[in-house]
Amino acid sequence: MSPIVSSNTPAPVILAKSVSRSFGPVIALSDVTIAGHAGSVHAITGENGAGKSTLMKILAGVVSPSQGHVERDGTVMRFRSPQDARRAGISTVFQEFTLLPNLTVSENLALGREPGWGPFVSAAAMRGDAAKVLQKIGFERNADTLAGALSVGEQQMVEIAKGLMADASVFIFDEPTAALNKSEVQKLESIILTLREARKTIFYISHRLDEIFRVCDTVSVMKDGKLVTTRAADTLDEQTLVNLMVGREVGFLYPQRATSQGNMRLTCSELVVTDDWKPVDLSLHQGEIIGLAGLEGQGQRELVRALAGVSAPISAKIFKSDVTGRDIPYRPQLGVVACQKAGVGFVPGDRKGEGLYLDLSVSDNISIGTLKSRMLFGRATVDKVRVRRIATDLGVKTHGLDQKVGTLSGGNQQKVLLARLLAAGVDTLLIEEPTRGVDVGARAEIYSLLRRFTADGGAILLTSSDLPELLGLCDRILVVRGRDIVGEVKGEEATEETVMTLALTGRHARPLEKAI
Repeated sequence: MSPIVSSNTPAPVILAKSVSRSFGPVIALSDVTIAGHAGSVHAITGENGAGKSTLMKILAGVVSPSQGHVERDGTVMRFRSPQDARRAGISTVFQEFTLLPNLTVSENLALGREPGWGPFVSAAAMRGDAAKVLQKIGFERNADTLAGALSVGEQQMVEIAKGLMADASVFIFDEPTAALNKSEVQKLESIILTLREARKTIFYISHRLDEIFRVCDTVSVMKDGKLVTTRAADTLDEQTLVNLMVGREVGFLYPQRATSQGNMRLTCSELVVTDDWKPVDLSLHQGEIIGLAGLEGQGQRELVRALAGVSAPISAKIFKSDVTGRDIPYRPQLGVVACQKAGVGFVPGDRKGEGLYLDLSVSDNISIGTLKSRMLFGRATVDKVRVRRIATDLGVKTHGLDQKVGTLSGGNQQKVLLARLLAAGVDTLLIEEPTRGVDVGARAEIYSLLRRFTADGGAILLTSSDLPELLGLCDRILVVRGRDIVGEVKGEEATEETVMTLALTGRHARPLEKAI
């Protein structure tokens, strides 16, 4: 389907016209036409594997179309490399940044176009040019800072500055907020709106619907390599957009909450995570999902990791019971493997960096979970039938169990992590950011899997920077503030106001009985 066009629509700055792309037998794009206009923020959205990233890579010169072409101000372009696209004024901020960590910010910005004379580079001119462009985006660090010392949000700002240095007129953002905290997201959105005011053309790939409606004026939905529709953002609502993305009515994103809870699964008292933590108490029962809420950096992540054995707590009295109610030893001080042997599995927020072996197959990644019970010098065998059954039960979509995990979508990678822990036989899950970087269709599937796990007698404690996710999924929400649990709200009673009031003030919006 072609984009919306009227007699009043100006000529596009960039146009992907009837573009198709195949990788062997796999059709990634099929006859897609999308236009980008000056002063527009154009969202490209859809489920993982819909073809969004392939389309943007064609615009960025990373891959060439099998059919069709790209036009720049009406001229057909044949990009043979990303450098060709950059020369045409197209700047791309990918999820994986391209900064060289051992160079300074100014050196990264000047790379390939260093100011100077002949073989001599003018360091002063380089710093001066960098300072000017960094000031435009409100970058507060010194331009002589090494790129490797920057936060993720700061690295992203430098990537944007590279485009400004090259005087780009087209900017492509690929899942730009996936690893950013709330303040960094706000900063990025402010920069994007500034670029729009400067009449830049912006493509914005995102799964986060709230961001799309905040910053984008046009939305293109893709599915299975095809363009479903292009519409003005103000003609859509979230439910309509979700239905367009998944190709069906999604009535309930979140499954029904538990109506009852079972025996105590994990309980701790006087838990001191680090020296600056107050002693906290919490308990987790069979059948329930508990969420940890709070502002960024208040200690939610540290609390989960201390319980999971990633980092040893200073002190704690922790009791663990199995599915029969029998007490079993639980000492997170002994590490993640010891915790897993006791039935507690950990799902890190950075699944690629900390969770998965991207170059190994789906089968190998899942079967690793079965090795915890092996003797050190025992034979490591893979129960392929069991691995296949678990992968099928969790709905992992692959071309085969020998497919490398690194080639899967974010939602399927998350399912593989969960499958590994189910293969290990855990009855308790500690999860960071359960659906980070996961499309809305896969989100619903993961929520259903988590609820099914608790319905079968499991228990879950999770953190999420997505407050609506906590409100929709959890049976109880514990609010963390200043490295302390300052209150609890029942899931069915929780609202953004009640949770944020606790997060900001440490007090309930209205008097409630003391939590925990």
